[in-house]
Amino acid sequence: MKKIPINPTGTGWAQTNRVENAQTLVFISGQGPVDATGNVPEDTAAQIRLAWGNVETQLKDAGLSLTNLTKVTTYLTDRVYIPEMISVRKDVLGLEIAPTMTLALCGLYDDRWKVEIEAIAVA
Repeated sequence: MKKIPINPTGTGWAQTNRVENAQTLVFISGQGPVDATGNVPEDTAAQIRLAWGNVETQLKDAGLSLTNLTKVTTYLTDRVYIPEMISVRKDVLGLEIAPTMTLALCGLYDDRWKVEIEAIAVA
């Protein structure tokens, strides 16, 4: 499988990803900021980091890693969380992993949630 970022932004995401010779597609449902015991942290950055951790867990369970991400959709409940979302995303993905990204502002499943992240990965 070969993933080619097209028009990468240089900030950790690309406008387009072309995937060649993929044999596996993995669709990850929205992952909220909930740990294994059902706890939701109050801190925004902690919620974002936990949601990313849950995405990574799903990838690992499917035999993949963050490098296989090709599309990520992030849902936030308020635009004031955007700077923290960008900061945590860069920390988690670095600048080399450049999936396509969509950000949506909306209400979420649980009133405590500030973020939810869904993803598509290829291998």
